[in-house]
Formats: sequence, structure tokens, C-alpha cells
Amino acid sequence: MAIKAILFDKDGTLIDVNATWIPLYRELLGAELSLDAAAVSEKMEEAGYDPGVDRFRAGSILAGGTTRQLVDLWWPDLNKPQGDAKAKALDAKYAPMARERLFPLMDLGPVLFELRAAGYILGVGTNDSYQSAVGQIDKLGVSEHFSIVIGADSVEIPKPSGQMIAAFADHVGISCNEVAMVGDNIHDLEEAKNGGAGLGIAVLTGNGGREDLEHHADHVVESVADLIVLLRGL
Repeated sequence: MAIKAILFDKDGTLIDVNATWIPLYRELLGAELSLDAAAVSEKMEEAGYDPGVDRFRAGSILAGGTTRQLVDLWWPDLNKPQGDAKAKALDAKYAPMARERLFPLMDLGPVLFELRAAGYILGVGTNDSYQSAVGQIDKLGVSEHFSIVIGADSVEIPKPSGQMIAAFADHVGISCNEVAMVGDNIHDLEEAKNGGAGLGIAVLTGNGGREDLEHHADHVVESVADLIVLLRGL
């Protein structure tokens, strides 16, 4: 069946995940846990930061997890209601900061315009919170290109459950196998598989290398700028 719509991951796919989030997480940990620089680095490494290359490790919580998962790691003594409340509070406090410190990977407007002109319906599915994701997409100036933004808190279970694919397909009125999922992490490709998407496409602009992704993806491209050529050739 032909692909009619594309669901994009955000961090590492549309924005520079390391440049955007590493400084913010450092500030968050220092402020919220009153940690010095050495203790902050230790907490960052626990969650997936690799100080040797100043990047998040592929597949780590920091690379593609949710705020709730970070709360479980960094505040392990909180019970479920307390953890849920902490995650919501962090999202509300730091989403505006993430919006202002945003680093896009490229000029996304022309890329998204070309895909829409070719007839594809576009959406965003991210394990970031809905509030943070909407703010960042708006800051990028590309909100008009997306029919829906789906955050980790927009579905019952975030990626890689498959629920974002289902929610996107339902929202735009197509079958799940008419959706292509595009992302930079294995969990994006697992989301495609678990949700019954027609294609799982990996990009190499995040923390996952070709060797991490190619065995899980239907196709691997350098960046979202290469999607139109790939899709035209299918």
C-alpha cells in the first residue's frame, strides 16, 4: 500500500538533540537536585550521556526517553503519583527554556513544504512532552506543515508502543500501513513496527549510527532532506 503520511520523531530528526538538550539537562539537575558540576555529570552519564564525545548514547533515556523515565532514574524514592506530578512540573518549568535554546538541524521549511507539495500528510510523534514539542515546533516556524503533534503524554504508552502511529493514522483518516515513521533511534523504528506502519525510515542526524539502525529500518537516509528522493523512488 502506498505511503500517504509521514510521522516524524523530533529530537535528532528535526532538531539537534545534543546541542539543544545537554545544556538544559545540566541546568535542570543542578537546580532541581542542588548538585555541583561533578555530580551533575555523574547523573547525566547514568541516563546516557557520553562525556568522551559530548553526546547522548544511542538508545539511552536521554537520547529518546520520556521525562517520566528520567524522574524514575533521578528521583527513585518518589511513588507513582509523586513521580507523575514531578514529571508534569518539570515539563511545565523547562519547556519554555527548551523552546528558547532550540537548535534546528537544518532549514526545515523547504524540506517540509516539498513533502507536503508531493501530497504527504505530516505529523510529529515524540517522547518529549506535548507542551514542549508544540513550543519547539512553533519556534521553528513550521507548525503549519504538521497536522498533529503527538507527545509522550498524548498517548497512554509512549514510543515504542505503536500508539503514536495509531493515533496519527486515526487523526488523518488513513490506515497505519499508509504511514512512514522517520526517526533517529531504534525505538522510533520499533514504534513503526509495533504500530503497523508501512515503513520505518532511519536518519543519521541523531545519536544512532548506521550500524545501530540499519537492521531495524526499511531504509536509512542521511537526513530528512533526503526523504523526498527516497519516497519518489519507491
